Amino acid sequence: MACHVGAFGPELTTFGRQFKLMGYTMKVGDAKELPLSAMLVESFTHTQKAQTDVPAKGFGTNDNTELQQASVFLAGRLSEHIGVFAQATYSENGGLLGWDNVDLRYARMFSRGSHTGIWGITVNNNPTVSDVFNTAPAWMYPYMSADLAPGAPAQPMLFGGLGGQVIGASAYVQLDGAWYLEAGGYRSLSPAFLRRVNADYNGRLSGITPYARAAYTWNLPKGDFTVGGFVLSMRRGLAGTNLAGDAVPVAGPTDRFRDVGLDSSYQYVNADHSFTAGALYVREQQRLDATYADGGADHLHNSLQAFNLKGSYWYRQTYGVTLASFIDNGSNDVTLYGNNGSPDTRGESIELNYAPFGQPTSWRQPWANMRLGLQYTYFTRFSGLVHNIDGAGRNASANNTLYFYVWLAI
Repeated sequence: MACHVGAFGPELTTFGRQFKLMGYTMKVGDAKELPLSAMLVESFTHTQKAQTDVPAKGFGTNDNTELQQASVFLAGRLSEHIGVFAQATYSENGGLLGWDNVDLRYARMFSRGSHTGIWGITVNNNPTVSDVFNTAPAWMYPYMSADLAPGAPAQPMLFGGLGGQVIGASAYVQLDGAWYLEAGGYRSLSPAFLRRVNADYNGRLSGITPYARAAYTWNLPKGDFTVGGFVLSMRRGLAGTNLAGDAVPVAGPTDRFRDVGLDSSYQYVNADHSFTAGALYVREQQRLDATYADGGADHLHNSLQAFNLKGSYWYRQTYGVTLASFIDNGSNDVTLYGNNGSPDTRGESIELNYAPFGQPTSWRQPWANMRLGLQYTYFTRFSGLVHNIDGAGRNASANNTLYFYVWLAI
């Protein structure tokens, strides 16, 4: 409840942000327990109309239940200035246990004259996973969503395009609780290593991929307001397979992606009422030298845009409602995106939540933690069309999704 809106992750309060910036090193008393925890997510997914093909091996075309995530965490203080958030996850969709988000930090406080702040270094495996604001793609809403339902055909690389496939380091500083600056770079991990941790491999990055983040927070009488931005610039070659069927890099030209994002958020949290709102816009410019030369795209130059907006209200950190809207759009390219060649997909969602054990006096606190979520997502456009989106009479509304989940943590 102190660190999270709705008494459950991942949306952080102001205190939760400071805990993360300080490298997860805060402790209570003389506790020396190994910082282990676990979570489990069981879900049910229903689309308005059964999908044409099964969404994944072992599932049906509709009304699927699954063990969506079963995770273990090493998350907390390792020493006075070093802490870690490391997650390994099993999913029934794919049937594999692999590494998930990893964020290892060294952090210290400082003061210079009238200024105070925090500086640190993070080593992590996903651009934006180091971020403390819930407008960052790695931690943005929806915090849990259906993985067995149709989604946007394409999004910018910042939206998980490198997650788990890279290793990077960045330095960050927070000054006077207002300015937040971070800059660093990422390199590809080898296909052999990614096979061992059951991670995807989508091609090797060329050299270092730079990443930068800046944000400014105004502390208001009834909350705080933040504006900021992201920059990611990368070059990546194509992925192929060897005779054994393993993923390997392909020699030749590279595709270039440059993402520029703007975000803002507002937060007001007290014991009875909590309001949060967030917005993120990302534009990606592409030069597809590798994909175009390989016949995988109609155009050498393409672009993508993504806009996400959400607002949440929580009552006594127990009952929550969230409204959200999303637009994913970009250049038309039939070979790249299939169908009619448009990635234009947009819609809205509403989610209701119940967290029965979110109070300091809750039963079995802090061991018993549960969130129930009921989410409905409806599409006003899918792949650029409203009607007959697949050439076989399926409408965008056929992909409307009802999603229910039970999220446990200990």
